[in-house]
Amino acid sequence: METKYQMPDRSRSYFISLAGSIALFGNLLLCALKLCFAHFSGSLAVLGDGIDSATDTLIALATIFVSRVISRPSDSEHPWGHGRAETVATMILSFVIFFAGGQLFLSSAKSLLHFRSIQAVNSDFLAIIAATISIFGKSILAFSQFVIAKKCKSDMVLANAKNMKSDILMSAGVLTGLFAAKIFSLPFLDPLAALFISVWVIKSAFEIFSETNRELMDGNLDSKMYDKLFEAAMSVKGVSNPHRARIRKIASRWDIDLDIEVDANMSVFDAHEIAENVADAVKNAIPDVYDIMVHVEPAGHFHQHAEQFGLSMNKQFKRNA
Repeated sequence: METKYQMPDRSRSYFISLAGSIALFGNLLLCALKLCFAHFSGSLAVLGDGIDSATDTLIALATIFVSRVISRPSDSEHPWGHGRAETVATMILSFVIFFAGGQLFLSSAKSLLHFRSIQAVNSDFLAIIAATISIFGKSILAFSQFVIAKKCKSDMVLANAKNMKSDILMSAGVLTGLFAAKIFSLPFLDPLAALFISVWVIKSAFEIFSETNRELMDGNLDSKMYDKLFEAAMSVKGVSNPHRARIRKIASRWDIDLDIEVDANMSVFDAHEIAENVADAVKNAIPDVYDIMVHVEPAGHFHQHAEQFGLSMNKQFKRNA
């Protein structure tokens, strides 16, 4: 049975590092430009956009570091390899992004509370240029991250690509606010735009945290993967009642446990061959399987002994009474 292509770990780490390098230099340039323009224009919205690019720079640095860690082979202390380094780094970054968003929220809220003291942006022209450059630059960076993420199937790079896509909308919001403030002579629209940006950043941090926390807790919301697992197991002749299935994620790959039943009178050799065929069928049905453990039981054993954890074909958890 033909197995779907799986990118070698070293090639994958190279592309993750490449994505990090592109994002690093691109966001460093954008961050420097935005903070410079924010200083001379006095725009809180542009400052917030610059802070967001600074967090993107930190994400890029973490991506480069993680690409080196995950390329290491498994060892006695890490028998499952170092793939979870990508998840841990992403979770830490969610706190960094949340902190940056919180600081911007407090600054913009404080400015809005002192409504009467809000001054117009010193240079609308510089602020508008900054927002326009941000939209153009983030579009290029987002496109490159999506292309590389698809090639190496990295959730971290994909999350960064989605984050940059959101940044395009954010910069567009800044640009709209600046135009509105200039046309209608309403200076409070600048800190108001900054406030909305801060909420957006905090929301992104929360979403990243939720996703990485689910992975660290070995959670999986994709029920279709279990459908594929059971269908693949049942496609092998001699297999019955696949159960106690568990699928967890390690970086972008899957670690799978599965129990199957075979004829109780079958030889150990034949039962082992069936288990190997099941493993091959699963790898063909589910791409990027890191490891799969198929446990063989005599037919009827499952009904005689209650077992804890895992899903059966009817998606019900089997727990001890």
